[in-house]
Amino acid sequence: MRALHTAALGMMAQELNVEVISNNIANMRTNGFKKQRADFQDLIYQDERRVGSSTSDAGTIVPAGVQVGGGVKAAGTPRIMSQGNVVMTEKELDVSIRGEGYFQIQRPDGTIGYTRDGAFELNADGVLVTQNGMFVDGNITVPQDATSISISASGAVEVTVPGQNNSQQIGQLQLARFVNKSGLQAVGDNLFLETNASGAPQVNDPNSEGYGNLLQGFIESANVSPVTELSDLIAAQRAYEMNARVVSSSDEMLSSTAGMMR
Repeated sequence: MRALHTAALGMMAQELNVEVISNNIANMRTNGFKKQRADFQDLIYQDERRVGSSTSDAGTIVPAGVQVGGGVKAAGTPRIMSQGNVVMTEKELDVSIRGEGYFQIQRPDGTIGYTRDGAFELNADGVLVTQNGMFVDGNITVPQDATSISISASGAVEVTVPGQNNSQQIGQLQLARFVNKSGLQAVGDNLFLETNASGAPQVNDPNSEGYGNLLQGFIESANVSPVTELSDLIAAQRAYEMNARVVSSSDEMLSSTAGMMR
């Protein structure tokens, strides 16, 4: 009976849906996290009576036809790249992007990763790094005797050192944009990688046309809505239960048919 196979595919689809939702909920407190959603497509149909086929020599045609669906398949789990809430931390090395763009991070293998997580630190040499110790692109080194660090909306990094009245610029943060930011590949550690789908990065200073500006002392939180995720979770659970009920009903029908043949 095809209903067994179709319902089983429906259960597998909702299992994937729950896995995506659970990952969103698990990362509610992850800096710069972008939620995903599960998209599905129907499978190929079997025509019991093809729509538009001729039913007589007079030219009459079938107006609707009879089609039986084969179930459902996962089409993708696209990321929703909307802006998360900006939260004040008052930490001078925390930087949030307000608008378009990604920080550029030098990974240990030499490739460049992209992130919305601006929770930066200084290593033992005074170099600006991520919380995993990866260098922020631009090789920004803060002098050991610096008394304060200032990061402007346009990405200029300035420090104040003893004996000088005026601050001095020591580096410039830049942002990368992508034609299709949903095409970026997530690799963990709050990082994304460029892909053929995302297109090549377009790099420029913050506050330039089409690019966001920076906020020092703030962090972008995840764009996950707990209420939305919980309601989606309940809907996925109910859909799973209904598909399971179809499996049970199909089994009962097969059992009744088998009993009649005894």
